[in-house]
Order: sequence, then C-alpha cells, then structure tokens
Amino acid sequence: MKARLRFILAACVLGLLMTGPFALTGLLLLADAKEAERAAFAEFLVPRLPVGALITLFGLIAGLLLLRGLFQQYVHGLLRMAETLRLMLGANRNFRVAPEGPPEVRELARAANDLAQQRDELLNDVEEQISRAKATVEEEKNRLAALMSELALGVVVCNLDGRILLYNNRARLQFKALAQGPTSMSGGALIGLGRSIFSILERGQITHALENIQQRLRRGSAEPTANFITSTRAGQLLRAQMAPVLGSAERAERVGIPPAPPAEQGGDDISGQAAPAHEVPTATMPGAELEVTGYVLTIENITRNFERETERDQALQSLTDGNRAALGNIRAAVETLIDSPEMEADYRERFTRVIADEAAAMSQRLATTMSRFADSLKTRWPLEDVLAIDIVAAAARRVGDRLNLPIKNEDQDTSLWIRVDSFALIQAITFLASRLQDDYAIRELRLRVCAEGKMVFVDLIWSGTPVSSETLYTWELEPMNVGAETSPLTLRDVVDRHGGEIWYQRDKAAHNAFFRIVLPAAVTPHGQVLDQAQHLHSDSRPEYYDFDLFAARDAEGSGIDPDRRLTDLVYSVFDTETTGLQPSNGDEIIQMGAVRIVNNRLLRQEIFDQLVDPVIPLKPEGMLIHGITEAMVNGQPRLDVVLPAFHEFCAETILVAHNAAFDMRFLQLKEDSLGVRFTQPVLDTLLLSAVIHPNQESHRLESIAERLGINVIGRHTALGDAYVTGEVFLKMIPLLADMGIVTLRQALDATQKTYFARVKY
Repeated sequence: MKARLRFILAACVLGLLMTGPFALTGLLLLADAKEAERAAFAEFLVPRLPVGALITLFGLIAGLLLLRGLFQQYVHGLLRMAETLRLMLGANRNFRVAPEGPPEVRELARAANDLAQQRDELLNDVEEQISRAKATVEEEKNRLAALMSELALGVVVCNLDGRILLYNNRARLQFKALAQGPTSMSGGALIGLGRSIFSILERGQITHALENIQQRLRRGSAEPTANFITSTRAGQLLRAQMAPVLGSAERAERVGIPPAPPAEQGGDDISGQAAPAHEVPTATMPGAELEVTGYVLTIENITRNFERETERDQALQSLTDGNRAALGNIRAAVETLIDSPEMEADYRERFTRVIADEAAAMSQRLATTMSRFADSLKTRWPLEDVLAIDIVAAAARRVGDRLNLPIKNEDQDTSLWIRVDSFALIQAITFLASRLQDDYAIRELRLRVCAEGKMVFVDLIWSGTPVSSETLYTWELEPMNVGAETSPLTLRDVVDRHGGEIWYQRDKAAHNAFFRIVLPAAVTPHGQVLDQAQHLHSDSRPEYYDFDLFAARDAEGSGIDPDRRLTDLVYSVFDTETTGLQPSNGDEIIQMGAVRIVNNRLLRQEIFDQLVDPVIPLKPEGMLIHGITEAMVNGQPRLDVVLPAFHEFCAETILVAHNAAFDMRFLQLKEDSLGVRFTQPVLDTLLLSAVIHPNQESHRLESIAERLGINVIGRHTALGDAYVTGEVFLKMIPLLADMGIVTLRQALDATQKTYFARVKY
C-alpha cells in the first residue's frame, strides 16, 4: 500500500477515534434514561449542539494538520531520504542526504552520510588498486586505438551478422565522402557501431567472400583471405580485402555465437563442383578448434585510380587512332620520294608538303593529348594528399636543424592541398637551401606557397647573388647530399616523380631571386579535405570500437523486440530547438541534434547536428534561450531535407528524449506532409525520473542531472541537450533494474502510469 493511501486511512481512523467515544457514550446514556430525562437532555443539548460541533470539527482539523505535518516530516521525509540513499549507492556516490526535518530524521541523515563517507573511502581504495592493475592493459588498448586511428587504409570489423564492431577514422572519412543525400550534411554518416555493413556494401558479395574464406579454412589454407571490388550506391568503386576473425569454438559457444556449419563429406566448393572428401578437414584450423566469429575489411577507394586508368586508355586510344592515318600518309609520301628520285620539283614539293602537314598535325594532336591527359600520363609513383603549409613547416624545421639557416614564411594559403611524396620534396628543398648557403652564402631563406589553376607553386626566395640557369641545371643532376646525409635521388628525379617542373626566376624590382617548384594540386573532394584538416588538429584516439558486440546476434525477424533488456538495445538520444513552445499553433524546428548509445556507451563521434531554416521569423524570447539567430538559420536546409536524414540516422533504434511528448509532437505534425514516420518506441527521461524518484520535487533535466552527478555543459543547444539526456538515461538504467524494470516493455508500461504521461501538446 502506498504511503499516501496509508495517510488517508490513518486520518479516517483518527477522526473515528476522536468522535466515536463521545457519540457512543451519548447513545448509551440516552438508551438507559427515562423519557423525562431524555427530554431534559435534548433541551440542554440542542442549543449547544452547533458550538460543540464546531469545537469537534476544529479539533479534528487540528489533529489532521498535526498528523499531516508528522507524515511530511517523518514518513515522506524518510521516503525522500531512501531515494537519496539509493542514489548514493548507485548512480551518484558524491550525493549526500540533506539533514533536514525533525531532530531524529536529521540525526539519521548524518549517520547515513557518515556511512556513505566510509563506504566511499573503501571503494576509492579498491578502485585505486584495480586502476593500477589495469594500467598496463589500458596502455596497450590506447596504443591499439591510436594505431587504428592513423592507418592509411579504411578498416572495418564486423560480426557474422554484418554489424560493425570497429572502424577507424580513415573508414569514417571514406564512407562520409561517399554518402549521397542529406545524411552526410550534418555529421551523419553511413558507418557506425552496431550499424549494418550491408547498408554500404552489397550483401551478396560479403556473403560470397565469407563463404570463400570458410572454405579455405576448412582446406587448411595459411592465408584465408578474400578480395573483391564493389560499388557503392553513390557509384564509387571500392577495393576490399576480407580476413576472418577467429575465436575458439568453446568461447564462441559460451558467448552465444553459433558454430559454422560442418563440412560434409564430398561437399560442394564455392564453384559449385564437388570437392573430394579428403580435401575437406573437419576442424576449422589444423590443430585448433577455431570458429569464424567475424571478419575484418580493409577498404580502399579506387575510383580515382580507375578514372586515371580510363583517361590513360583514352589518351593512348586518341594517339593511336589519330596518328595511324597520318603515319600512313607520311610513309606513302616517303616511299614515293625514295622510289622516284627523278621526280619533278612540283611533285616533290607536293609530297614534301604532305609530310610536313601530317607531321604538324601529329605534333598538334600529341600536344593536345598531353595537355588534356597530363595528370593521367604522369608517373605512377605513390603520392599522398598533404596540406601545403604542413610541407613548408616541415621543410623549415629541417633546414633550420640541419643548416642552421634562418627561415621565414611569407603569406600562405592555408587551404592548399598538394599531391606529393612529402619526404622527397622536403629533401629537395633542403638540398637547394644547402647549395645556396654553401655556394652563395645566403643568410636567410623565405618560403612561399601559392596556386594557379591545377598547379601549386613552392617558392624558395633569397636576396643577394643571382644563380645562373646553367648552375641550376647542374644542381638538378647531382645526388641530393646534405652534409653526412646521402640520397640516390637527384633534384630532377623528384621533379619528374611529381610530374612537375623547377624554374629559376628573378624579381628585379624587389632585388630577389627564387626557385619555383611546380607541383600538382590535390584532387581530394572539398568536404573530405575539410574533415581531414579538422581531424589533423583534433584528438585522434578513436571512440568507435566495441569488441563486446562480437557476441551480439540479430534476433529472428526484423524490428525492435520490446522484451529485450534495456542494456542490449541501441538508442538515438535526440533533442530539438524550436521557434516556440506551441507546435500545434505553427511553431517550427530550427535545430536537431542526436547522439547514439550502443552497448551502454554514448558515442560522441556518431552524432546528428543540423540547423534548420524554419521559413518563419524567430521569436525574440526564444533567441534569448537557445541563442540561435535569423542569420544562423537563413540558407540552412529546410525540414523536408533534414527530417528524412534524421529518420535514416535513427533507423532501427529506440528514440530517447527529455519531455519527449513535446519533441515528438513536432515530428508527428510533419508525417503527412513529408511522408516520414517514426514508428519506433520512445523513452522519456522525464517520465523515467518520475518512476525512479516519485517523491522528488523537480524532474527538470538540470535537477535530474544534479541528482545523478552529471555536469551540464552546452544546455539549450540541441546536441548539447542530447548529450546530457544520454548521460542521464545511462545512469537511469541500473536504477530501473533495481526496481525490477529491465526490459523495454516494462519501462514503457511504467512510464505510462506516471502523472506526466497525461501531458499533451
């Protein structure tokens, strides 16, 4: 029975106890009295009855108020203290009971705080010992994370269901650049922990490659890998290599991974032909009972390489087809001239003209082809896309360290990317600086980077004695030796390797001379360049791996199972900023933010963050809260673009929000006009707080976060509120489990019984 119901029952009993004895005594006296005595008693009682009733009512009210006060101080106060104690035991160890109420309750609160302090000291000691024991493992884990983050190839690890367990930053950049449509406009990407690789790559090719690997494992192959080329929905070509992730059969069975199907005697191989029985061993790997628990994909975008090959083929085809006829005419004219030495002058001049015209046409055709396909006909030496300012900075450090020569940088374009062999280029710059210092005694060198069309110029500028063209030609052919450091390459080798040039120029007006190294500009897409530039100056440790997901398998059928445990589900925690608080009266969304929760982890790398043009004026009172101005939303995508992108971001996940009824109302009002419906379950942290802490006075997000020991940063931005809501929700899951609420269905049923579930927008 609830405490409030017990209070009402106690008040009724108190009223009966206060009025019952007097009423019973009067009835007994009247029953034994004579008629005359009854009349006298009535004559005495009736005039005084109103006063007595008022006195009795006043006493009853006073008693009820006293009882209510005692209830609030002792019963309700102790219930609130019990909720606080549960917080100290689980979600927020630093939380303490406020000593308030009557002396006995305050003393109990102080005793509870003392016990909590002792408990914390013991736990801190245990945690310190555990932390020291795990330090080595954590260090190795961090090294692996950093290594995966900086690999040049995209790496994706999946379980047998195709759910992504790990991906590095290169893979994230590659797939984000491949994304088409609104998903990629706001940080949303096709890749994410727990998402399916089949949304990116063709399921049939993945399955076929995995079957090939399993067959090779059964045959005892030492290198059970598979290679394939596939195309994405955006038409990009990817080269992928698949390698198996092997685990012991015993462990695979323990974590719930079913074993691979056994090879039958004389079973079919991948080609469909019957394999001899002696070639199909029963063990997955010789001498070990291992099972395939997942696979590693290394992915490379070869679209540009394929395009270069195609352009190169076109260039060769153009030269072949265009010059075949010209060569035929020249050959015929030459043979005629050779066979007819006594030919008349007019005829000889005519044949000579044919040869000259065809040779000129061939020369023009060759020049046109070289100009059109210049990039495709360059050397195939592997080059990388690098920020030009990074190359200049590295070269300046190297020249300063090796030559002790002062270096100054002139104004540079920080957005220029070049495609180079960075080490060879820095060697070339150092070599030129060394020769200028040794032969011409320059005291200072200036570096400049600029661009023109598809070319980038790196200039080495100095003041003093000019260098002759013959000297530069001699330097080009010398090995690039600087001090004790030798190199087999020459300056000309480096220039040719890049398909560039090196010029010597003088600026007589400024009394300067400079070498200009001409290099090709990078062809990296603009969006990818920007993302890489941001990544280079940010924390490189990846947050996107979770090997516990190896044991996670898809349930039969599709959809979200309401009877699954809350800890096993994937969530999209979201929030919106709006023009006002009345969605039914025309207010619109101006910002949407969301973050994913996978395997009880808030994935801050996998976010959705997008401003929205509401097409209506913003309200001044709203701008004071969220800080979003008209200038910020003007020109942003409208909701008909943003909402489908958000729908794709949160597909196959449970939605979580604080006061979700408000945010969901905005989404529901757009269902008919935009054709986007959010049919997945929705959990509300406001309602969950009312379930967990029914006796707390406030269920605002800030109050809940304070109770659970969460720092609130970035409030009143959609993404900032989503972060806080996600952290609050993760703290709530164990508190719900303590109440016996462990599945999605139980959580939804519990929230619908709260008072706040009745609020409509």
